[in-house]
Amino acid sequence: MESLSTMHALIVDDFQTATFRAAEIPRPEPSANQVLVQIKASGVNPLDSKIRTGKAPHTQSVFPAVLGCDLVGVVEAVGQDVTAFKVGDQVYGLTGGVGGLQGSLAEFAAVDADLLAKKPINLSMREAAALPLVFLTAWEGLVDRANVSAGHRVLVLGGSGGVGHIAVQIAKARGAKVFATASVAKHDMVRQLGAVAIDYNSTSIEQIVQTFTDGQGFDIVYDTVGSSTLDDAFKAVRNYGHVVSNYGWGTHSLLTLSRKAATYSGVFVLLPLLTGEGRIHHGEILRQATQLAEAGQLRPVVDPRHFTLATALSAHEAVEQGTAVSKIVIDL
Repeated sequence: MESLSTMHALIVDDFQTATFRAAEIPRPEPSANQVLVQIKASGVNPLDSKIRTGKAPHTQSVFPAVLGCDLVGVVEAVGQDVTAFKVGDQVYGLTGGVGGLQGSLAEFAAVDADLLAKKPINLSMREAAALPLVFLTAWEGLVDRANVSAGHRVLVLGGSGGVGHIAVQIAKARGAKVFATASVAKHDMVRQLGAVAIDYNSTSIEQIVQTFTDGQGFDIVYDTVGSSTLDDAFKAVRNYGHVVSNYGWGTHSLLTLSRKAATYSGVFVLLPLLTGEGRIHHGEILRQATQLAEAGQLRPVVDPRHFTLATALSAHEAVEQGTAVSKIVIDL
């Protein structure tokens, strides 16, 4: 019989081995402002495999580590200062896996209550697990930085990916006219989410601007790809427009952007986890996600394959190889 004082978890010991080791570790106890969550599913993002393989030093990981940033589960216990949640609530959030915080590839996690929101009642556990990191990233760019609203023309570069397919839905829900680049195989999906689908392999950024904005440019461009795609975003934005990127890590000329008097905003969704600053806002944003989902305006696209702790490495490999249909989830 399993002890109540321990739990199953996956441990990564170091970047060199970069594999998961099944272990029994102490089950955490929630502090005054924490919630103990029995984890039902863990979302997998490209970031998760980058952390495991040592390609994301900015996440300040401390090894040995339990990885996994996104979780969904059921509240098992609440700290004495927590009033927003009670035992039995279904909750989700971007809660750990970086900066020495325990991640979601374990049976339980004690997490800061500020980071959580109640799970949308009309989404499955798997769908909810797919949302936090990508929704927070998309919202911080489109809403917090660029204030997307009715009538805006929005271009999402990489519109079928994790962040991209959520950005399309947020922009659409807020009344914008949405355009999204994607490979031809993903065009149907992008259209179903509410965007005009554009093939980036056969259409130059100049053609896109000419065809869809009469050469004026887009009010908001969200780059989810980085590198030369961010340079394309600078070309695609209109005068006084706004470019947002969650991959603004390279070296770029600001000339194109500056000549348009346009604005650039970077998004770094892990800041509240790493610094403690802005954690309450993450819970607030996820409450917005819950409202949108329950209103029928938001649904993540989840890969139909089922992975478990035993096959977590395969889940990471599917993300690394690009075979995932938008979002991969590990079931616990």
